Amino acid sequence: MAAAGALAAAVPQAASAQQATAQQEMSADEVLMLDPVTVLATRTEELAIDALAAVSVVTEGDLDTIMPTRPAEVFKYVPGVSFSDRGDDPGSSINIRGLQDFGRVAVIVDGARQNFQRSGHGSDGQFYLDPEMLSGAEVVRGPVANIYGSGAIGGVVSFTTKDTDDILRPGERWGALANTLFGTNRGQAMGSLFGAVRPADSYDVAFGASYRTESDYDNGNGERVDNSGNDISSGLAKATFRPADGHEIKLAGLTNRSDYVVGQTTASASAYDTKLQNDTASLRWRYSKPEDRLFDFEGSVYWNRTDMDQTKVGGTSGQISGILGAARNFSIDTAGFDLHNTTRFDTGSFRHAFTYGADFFNDQVSTNDPTGASDLSTPSGERSVYGGFLQWKLNHADWFELITAARYDGYELSGGGNSSEGDRISPKVTLGITPLPWLTVYGTYAEGYRAPAVTETLVAGAHPGYAPGIPSLFTFVPNPALQPEVGKTKEIGFNIRKDDLFKKGDALRAKINVFRNDVENYIEIFTYGDPVTWCPVTFPGCPPVPVVTINDYSLAQYRNIPEAVIEGFEFEGRYDAGGWYLRLTAQWMEGRNVIDDLALLSIPSDRIVTAAGIRLLDRKLTVEASWTAARYDHVPDGYTYTAAYNLVDIYVGYQPTPDVLLHAAVTNLLDEYYLPIPVAQPDMILATAAPGLAFKGGLKIRFGG
Repeated sequence: MAAAGALAAAVPQAASAQQATAQQEMSADEVLMLDPVTVLATRTEELAIDALAAVSVVTEGDLDTIMPTRPAEVFKYVPGVSFSDRGDDPGSSINIRGLQDFGRVAVIVDGARQNFQRSGHGSDGQFYLDPEMLSGAEVVRGPVANIYGSGAIGGVVSFTTKDTDDILRPGERWGALANTLFGTNRGQAMGSLFGAVRPADSYDVAFGASYRTESDYDNGNGERVDNSGNDISSGLAKATFRPADGHEIKLAGLTNRSDYVVGQTTASASAYDTKLQNDTASLRWRYSKPEDRLFDFEGSVYWNRTDMDQTKVGGTSGQISGILGAARNFSIDTAGFDLHNTTRFDTGSFRHAFTYGADFFNDQVSTNDPTGASDLSTPSGERSVYGGFLQWKLNHADWFELITAARYDGYELSGGGNSSEGDRISPKVTLGITPLPWLTVYGTYAEGYRAPAVTETLVAGAHPGYAPGIPSLFTFVPNPALQPEVGKTKEIGFNIRKDDLFKKGDALRAKINVFRNDVENYIEIFTYGDPVTWCPVTFPGCPPVPVVTINDYSLAQYRNIPEAVIEGFEFEGRYDAGGWYLRLTAQWMEGRNVIDDLALLSIPSDRIVTAAGIRLLDRKLTVEASWTAARYDHVPDGYTYTAAYNLVDIYVGYQPTPDVLLHAAVTNLLDEYYLPIPVAQPDMILATAAPGLAFKGGLKIRFGG
């Protein structure tokens, strides 16, 4: 096979540097497609294109082209992944295959779970991360990655931050990486600096910091989205030690400070000055040697704290939002560990890999709102989740692969005088066949288990009226009998990997998935009870008349829906001919409450993203145009949404050497107005509207020796 079509297996964080160097040495007729490695689906290293799962990898090279300012933009070319973000809050809420909030998607940063949750008019689960700190990301869609613990019935997203190998070239002992970004329609500016030293092969240290500032942006209608600006500062430090052959110990720390004001004072009664601090620390020990087939071990312990301090700075005083100038606090501490090992052996022509492990995490939720009602809607409490798994991966020759696994999950939850607990065993089986050298077909049945969150189980108390003298709008009722959700996914997938398709040196990669997820005991908030009425004392003859109805229900409780169904189709593909390339991703989904035959609000838009790029000047200049076409269907009544929208983006990148990148982009070239997600509350329409036309450009420089 020609060098043009040869596959170079590279970890995601190193792919960009390797590709940049290789492209400088290639002729105009050669192609180098680096197939990134993933460990997310089975905890064993394999090429993402070969994984028998809906796995996608975002490399550092992808990040250079996308130039993301928020985590949502990182997954521009990944199907099945959407975000429910507000313009006035830098936090991100991820949706995979129509499932989101309360841990339905496991979000992991450098091995540490991000479990922050706060109830309000918007998403009920967020994480805070500056994409400038990233070297790459992996996504697995569906509960096929149930080995990652309780909750991931939607999928798992794993972010990896920059490390020494992202800064140093092979053989270098020191190096630095600097990046700048400037843009319009946010007044945005970003600067970062990372450094690394490797005094000896036995240890190295990496460190860095970034600062990002953005002003308020205009949506496609030219309307200013108040409080959409923010200031974000981040820092990281990593130390890696290799005390013996095959052993690696890594100590990592990551911090994020976000300063912003949330709330649309032109449309709602409240705005809050917010100081958000997110800190993560982890310690990982990895042992792996090719000749040792008994032990391939990785163990980690981690701690994450998200602390949000808010002060009310806009609107009038009220029983719900508190008095003007009052402070409130939301915080969650998550601590846990994760241990697993793989043992390999052969019997005849069959290759066996047994992977087994255990994990645990504990959430401590604390809310303090002396003058408002946030401590009712986001109650304090504690949750512990634990489990273990065993997976058997069987391969025969190059055409047969069987994966079977079982996971045990358990949880305990308490707070507010209530408690809950449960456990379950979840199975998984995948069968893959490679009938042709370029085609693999597989089928999967996998179950996932999500323990109820603290809020869903324990939320209790009266939701205050809008102003003094007005009665409670409704009362939250706790539900200690709430049952965990169980996702049961059936999936058929096709992996296509073909080199020298139309000419010598070209390359085609594609993953196609068709799935159906039957979710038992799906949890949604349920409203019921008599209407809430009010008889103003200024009205003569009161009571009993006249009476004003201020709400059509008086009680609210999280309950289990016996069955919900989400089904869909995903396509992710790329063709690279060297001098030019094409990308295409597509998704289609629908979901419904089977019992009441009602559409699920969390189902994202149907979407197609196409991109075409050309490389000029000996591959030093890249020009790319992309088009995103989205359409919403089956949205429940009572929501405001954009039925369809089209986005056009342009990217230009010039890389005179592997260590210098000058790039620029135009986003939303057509200045389209759209709401990325359906909106129920009028005060969220302006906050949800996406930015209009914007320009951004930057310079990235690396040096070392």
